[in-house]
Amino acid sequence: MKNIKTKILVTCPPMIQAKKHFLPLFDKLGWEAVIPEFNQIVSEERLCELVKDVDGWIIGDDETTYNVVKSGKMGKLKGAVKWGVGTDNINFKAFEEFQIPITNTPGMFNDEVADIAIGYLLSLTRNIKSVDEEVRRGNWYKPQGMSIRNKTAAIVGFGNIGKNLNKKLKIFGVNTFAFDPKYETQKKFDNIPINLWPDNLEKADFIFFTCALNKNNKHMFDFETLKRVKKGVKIINVGRGPLILEEALIQGINYDIISSAALDVFEVEPLSLKNKLTTLKNCILGSHNASNTKEAVIKTNEQAIKILKNKL
Repeated sequence: MKNIKTKILVTCPPMIQAKKHFLPLFDKLGWEAVIPEFNQIVSEERLCELVKDVDGWIIGDDETTYNVVKSGKMGKLKGAVKWGVGTDNINFKAFEEFQIPITNTPGMFNDEVADIAIGYLLSLTRNIKSVDEEVRRGNWYKPQGMSIRNKTAAIVGFGNIGKNLNKKLKIFGVNTFAFDPKYETQKKFDNIPINLWPDNLEKADFIFFTCALNKNNKHMFDFETLKRVKKGVKIINVGRGPLILEEALIQGINYDIISSAALDVFEVEPLSLKNKLTTLKNCILGSHNASNTKEAVIKTNEQAIKILKNKL
């Protein structure tokens, strides 16, 4: 009799890119990978079909709606893992109601996301992107940049990534303060001032968003916040897109309140070419890819597989 393999749905793009790494691990466990064709996320309708026929699910940024989780329960879904840190797309109440265990893989990308935030900062302050574009056009372009030593950065979210970013900024001689409700009553954490949002935001030359998304901080940067920032501020978002109301950001750039921005994440992903952000030359656009390094992906793949194995 032929052995029936355990079917595992994989909907995380970075993990799928590393098939050569994780497929042999699946084989050793007697698992069969189910990998649908998609871009950034799989639609709810398609997920409802897929989860009925799998034993486990390694989730990317897909919206795990009530209907999706219910479909999994109606089928044979026994456990799931959110690949990565962010869990704003996970309906934990639905998983709890249908008694399907789920967790994420915390602490996997502290260096990687902080690194890309620093990369965005250097690119914005030294016009690296525009210099490259002009030289390729045959123009020997020499724009004047900004030194970052002795400037001030606000770090919105002082979790593992925010703390890691703070250490890297200190090496560059950047002064820092942070916003994080977890530490608000302490006023300081590890000698870093902690503020109530958006107090003292006008002191920041750079604003970094590194926090998770929740019901309390959606659109925390909006038109009212825009009124409080320093003219010429630079904004970098490596957290979640909906932390920023994009209409407010666009207005800030168009009115020269915000000098430039770098966004790895957006309110709606993938980013539509109709989005006005794509027309702004002083805005660097990413693809929700800050955590994606070979080393980090392998580490997270192995952790996700280990966790899921214990749930099945």
